[in-house]
Order: sequence, then structure tokens, then C-alpha cells
Amino acid sequence: MRYQVTAYNTATASSNKIHDDAVAKALGFRGGLVPGVDVYAYLCHLPAEQWGRTWLERGTISARFAAPVYDGDAIEIEGEPDGDELELSLFDPSGKRCAVARATVVETPPSPPSEGAWPSAPPPAEPPPATPETLSAAVFSSIEATFVAERADEYLDDIREGLPLFRDLCLAHPGWLLRFANYVLTANVRMGPWIHVESTVRLFAAVTDGDRVETRALVTGVHERSGHRFVDLDVLQLVRGRPVARTGHTAIYQPRGT
Repeated sequence: MRYQVTAYNTATASSNKIHDDAVAKALGFRGGLVPGVDVYAYLCHLPAEQWGRTWLERGTISARFAAPVYDGDAIEIEGEPDGDELELSLFDPSGKRCAVARATVVETPPSPPSEGAWPSAPPPAEPPPATPETLSAAVFSSIEATFVAERADEYLDDIREGLPLFRDLCLAHPGWLLRFANYVLTANVRMGPWIHVESTVRLFAAVTDGDRVETRALVTGVHERSGHRFVDLDVLQLVRGRPVARTGHTAIYQPRGT
């Protein structure tokens, strides 16, 4: 299985300046990075094509971003069956493997987690700077957003997604949901340039037109490796109190040299 798409940097105006050409070049990159959540969205195409709505209701995907993807890159995703799983690799025009993922459909999914372990409250008016101390002590607040199907085409155009599953059945794309794992982080702490590096997602239900999605998060780890400072989140997303997705989300909140 193969899928080809031209990458697009949707975040040039973002407060996260890792997506800005000048800032990213100063940190040693070729230009502004295409957001990891959008690279994840590209990786979702083949599982969504293979399993359809079933994957949105009881699927999993674990994605790791190993190298940057840049605006305008003609990327190719290869999917290889491995038992019940689909092994995915994303390559840039030079043939470099920039991201990998594994996806599957769970025949007997576990019971959804209880929402009580994740706090729910408005985010702070002035988030503190992200440090090992503030992140380790943080009790994250939640954020909410409504999925409006008639406005979804703009997002689908941005990620170059044409599957009828999203265009015609008006179901929320997993990449749209994953964006809020980033947003809940930036709603609770203030960061400079930062990089999304990994997400492991379990899907419990499809999100449909008009659904109000609440995103809650817990900080599960803060550590340093090779000069980069990382934060790990456990993100729960709910519609009317019912879990629709749970994500282990990892970011470099302070890259080496910043």
C-alpha cells in the first residue's frame, strides 16, 4: 500500500516558531517544520482507507517523528501488513525515513478509562513558563471545541485528505483531534520553539457533526535527553462525558540550544 501527498506547513503563523523559516534555520533546520500533528494526519490515511469507520471507533495508531518534514516535500507513505497490524513508514523526497507508525483495529477493546482521573477546569489566564518544576507540579486545565462538519473541508484541504470517510460521512479526522493535545499543552504552559515527537493513540468512538470535544491532560513525565527537554502527557478526549480518544503525547518543550 502506498500513499503520496505534498506536505504543507499549516503553522507558519503559529506562536510556536519552530514552524517559522527564520527561527527553524537558526536552530539548524532547513526551514520551518511541518507540524507533527499534520505528519500524523498523513500517516492516518492508509489505516482510515483500509478499515474505515471501524478504525475510528476501535482503532489504534502509534506514531514517532524521527526527522523533519518540510513545506512542499513530496512525501510517500508505505504500508506493510504485519499480522493484524499495518506498519507505516513516511519518506521524504530523498528517501529518508522521517516517521514511522503502527496501526490496528482492536477486536475486543478495553473498557474506556474513567474521566475522574483527569482534571476539568478553565485554563489559566497567564500560563507559567514551561520548566521542569512547573511541569512536574502542573495540574493541567481542560479545553473544549466543537466539531462542525461544514467547516471541516478547510482542515481536510490543509492536510490534503480526500477520503469519503471524512468528506462525505462528515466524521472528524484523527489529526484534527490530535491538534488539541498540542493546544491543551500550550493553554497550560508558555513555551518557545518546541517540537512534537511522538503520539500513541487509542480511538474509542467516531466524532460527528456538532459534537463538543473536551480535551483533558495529565503530565506523566519530564526528562532530558541529549540536551533536549521532554514532556510526556496522558490526554483524554470526551464527548458528553464519553471517551472518544486517549493519547500518550510527547514533545520537546525546550530544544537543545534554546
